[in-house]
Formats: sequence, C-alpha cells, structure tokens
Amino acid sequence: MLIASDVELRVGSRLLLEPTSFRVGGGDRIGLVGRNGAGKTTLTKVLAGEKGPDAGSVSTSGTIGYLPQDPRTGDLDVIARDRVLSARGIDDVLRRLRQAETDMASDEPKTRDKGVRAYARYEEKLHALGGYAAEAEASSIASSLGLANNVLSQPLRTLSGGQRRRIELARILFSGADTLLLDEPTNHLDGDSIVWLRDFLKSHQGGLVVISHDVELVEHVVNKVFYLDADRCVIDIYNMGWRGYLEQRAADERRRKREQANAEKQATALQKQADRFRAKATKAKAAKQMQSRAEKILDSVQGQRKDERVAKLRFPDPAPSGRTPLSARDLSKSYGSLEIFSGVDLAIDRGSRVVVLGLNGAGKTTLLRLLSGVEAPDTGEVVPGHGLRLGYYAQEHETLDLDSSVLENMIAAAPELPEVEARRTLGSFLFTGDDVDKPAGVLSGGEKTRLALATLVVSSANVLLLDEPTNNLDPASREEILNALRNYKGAIVLVTHDEGAVEALQPERVILLPDGVEDIWDVEQFADLIALA
Repeated sequence: MLIASDVELRVGSRLLLEPTSFRVGGGDRIGLVGRNGAGKTTLTKVLAGEKGPDAGSVSTSGTIGYLPQDPRTGDLDVIARDRVLSARGIDDVLRRLRQAETDMASDEPKTRDKGVRAYARYEEKLHALGGYAAEAEASSIASSLGLANNVLSQPLRTLSGGQRRRIELARILFSGADTLLLDEPTNHLDGDSIVWLRDFLKSHQGGLVVISHDVELVEHVVNKVFYLDADRCVIDIYNMGWRGYLEQRAADERRRKREQANAEKQATALQKQADRFRAKATKAKAAKQMQSRAEKILDSVQGQRKDERVAKLRFPDPAPSGRTPLSARDLSKSYGSLEIFSGVDLAIDRGSRVVVLGLNGAGKTTLLRLLSGVEAPDTGEVVPGHGLRLGYYAQEHETLDLDSSVLENMIAAAPELPEVEARRTLGSFLFTGDDVDKPAGVLSGGEKTRLALATLVVSSANVLLLDEPTNNLDPASREEILNALRNYKGAIVLVTHDEGAVEALQPERVILLPDGVEDIWDVEQFADLIALA
C-alpha cells in the first residue's frame, strides 16, 4: 500500500500540485494522466522515493517497483540476464554458486571443503528464492517483451537504449513488487509485447500507477483515473475505468459550462443593478454589497477547463543542398559478439522520405546513430554530400546536455541565434519564464522531447534523422509532430512504430534491417512490420 498525505509539488517557484492526499491499495490500477509537463513524472518519482515532496509525506508498506521514463543502470558491464535476476537477488546467489563449483574442483582440500559447504548453503538459498524455476520465469518475461536469449547473454553496454529499457521493465515485472509505478512502459515495445503487458498488468494483484499515452493500454488495464490538472494544480480522482472517466469528464465539463453561464447571468444582473444604484448617493452601500455578491457568485463556480496548450511545431525550411546530401556505403556494426547488421548501403536524396523498419534489436536506432556521427561504424563510411545540414532527434535524448539549462541547450544548438529569438522559440514549445533556466535533466520525458524538437526547429537542417519522435507525447502534441512531418520540405529518415507517423511521412522508400534491403514503399506490404517494429 502507498499513502500520500498533503503532498505538494513545485518546480522552482512554480506550483505543480497543491497539497493533495490519496492512497493506492491492492487491486487499484490507476492511470495517471494529464498534459505534458503537468507533473506526472515528478509525482511518480516522489511516490517511488526517488525525491522528496516539497511538503507533505508519502508512506509505503510492502515493496515498490519503479520504472522511470529514462532508466539508468550504474554498471553497464553487467550481463542483461543478471540485471533482471537482481530484482530478487538471484544473480548474486548464482555467482556464489559458480564460485563454489570452481572451489569444489580445486586440488586444495581446504578450498574444496569450503566450496562444498558454500555450495550447499547457496543452493538452499536459491531454492528459497524460487530455484531454477525463477530463472525460467525471468526468461519468459524477457521473451514476452521481445528480448531473445542472445540479448540476455550480452553486457548492458552492448544493447540499444530500447533494449536496456525493456531489460529494466522485465526486472520490475520479475521483482514481484507489491506496488508498480510505471512511466510510459510501452515505449520500445512491439505490438505483441504490448498485448502481453496489458494482460500481465490487468492480472497484477497489488497496486499499480501507470503513466501512458497508449490509450488501449489504459483502456484495458486501469480501474481508476487520476487526472493531474495543470491549470488548477490539483488531482481529479475518478473511481472508474477509462471509458467511464472520459464520459464523466465530458459530463463534468458540460456541468461546469452550465454553472459558469448561470453564474455569469446572475452576476451580470447584479452588476447592472449595482451600476444603477451607484448613481444615487443613498444607494451607494447597497451598490457595493451587490457588486461584492456578484464577485462571490463568480468565484463560487469552478470555471471550464482551459484548452490544453500545445507546442507549435514547424520543422525548419531546409538549407540548400546538393542532389544527395547524405549517403553511406557498406556499414556494419557489432557489439562484442553480437552483430547488429552488415553491408548496409543507402543514399538520401534531397527531399526524400525514408522509413527504417525491422524487429526490435534489428539495429534501427544504431543506423541513425551511425548516420548522425554519434557512433562510428565498424566498417564502411558515412559520406556527407554538398551542403548537408543534419538534424538528429534521438529517442533517448542523448543530444541534450542534461546538466545545462533549457536555454543553454537551445543556444548550443544554434550559436548564431540571438537569445531573444531562442527564448521566443522556446516559448512556442511551452518553455516560458523560469522554465528556460531549469536543467534539462529535471524535465519530464515529454518536456525533453519538446526541447529536443525545439533545437531541430532552429537548425536549418535539410536532412532530419528522427528516432521515435512521437514517444512520450500527449495526443495533441503528437498531432503537431505529424503535421510537421507532412509539411517539411527537406529529407527525412524516420524510425518509428507509430503507424500514424508513417502515414504522415508518406515515405517513398523503406530500408529493412538487419539485412539493409531497400525497397519501394508499399503500405499493404509492410503494414504488419510497422506494428512489430
């Protein structure tokens, strides 16, 4: 169980949440919703104990499993399977068993005897933790999330950002925690894995708080909805499922509209009467009372919710370039013994639109990292053409300096841009006032996405490399991205599992990984692969 008592949240001087109390008990499956930047990620960090509230307290009983939007692991040399098993301490027990086996094979009697005793002790401990069946359970969860055995045997540093995030999700689900706090758990999952995750979460007997822009996930899983209203800085609690929440919220909005209209009608009548009374000295006191009553009537009603602000996104007018601003020959990349792809050739012509498809782990993100220069290929070369201006959106936001402020990131992306223009552009991406001075590292996933996209807007890029640009965005912000894709005149290389993004791009060609095959785009031919990508 998890209990929040008078929890208040702030970012700098800005209030995110007024003192609020609620509880998450066994069987509560709560969808935490609200626009980007409302404070959903901040609240889950507080509930998980990652940071303290600005006022109030959070108390817990039982264990907490927390999946942040951008999970970071300290030791990237850890084997992926061991990272999953560490959720129950099984990784340490298995290491000690392997050491005991080595000691048992020693020619030294004391070492051998020590190994025998240690083996018996740790085998008993392994049995108490679930034994080898627990290893099979961990492997099954990982497989359901699209992580093959060859991936589990690799060190974390050799895996893509998406694979590492799925390892962390597998670890949380394997942990058996009483309360799960999951921030955008479907990011980097293919269609089959999302369906499996829905069923897993729906059967979870403990508490659950999930932030997700995957409407089907929250529709199938949640039985309560917490709406974090960014304008009023409160949480509206709906003790019902997703469809009921949508209907009730619409009904609430209609009620507010009626109450607001009636209050304004009453207040207007009183104000008119007060204006007539003010003309007579003997009626001045009565006029003042009427005016005060009118103001109280207006204050007593809860106004209609403001339309949610949306970042206004328009990708830059592309700088002039030659016919083929970007090409690559014979690219290959491996991490340790794991080959990602080899022999990839491509040519990105001016204004061309290319989508990169492949199953999870096929190397889509890796290809964009090579094209952007973030990583070097093992073989082959990336060839910049005449006038190339490259813009790269990384799904893990590696292009942002998390220690620098929002404004400093913007200026670093376009050093020639006057600060006043940088601030104006940031304002159109909903970064106003003190927001521009916040370190990028404290931003939510949606805010980081907006900042990364803002740096592209001022780049004058003529080739955009976009890796899952619609992740972490609310529906309105996602639609802005799709419109920008439709209207951009430069070349785009897009990696996405979002069918709407592919439709907006209207690609001419597709690159299929890991084989690097290039083909003419055919929506019917590749529809199934988009869902699995």
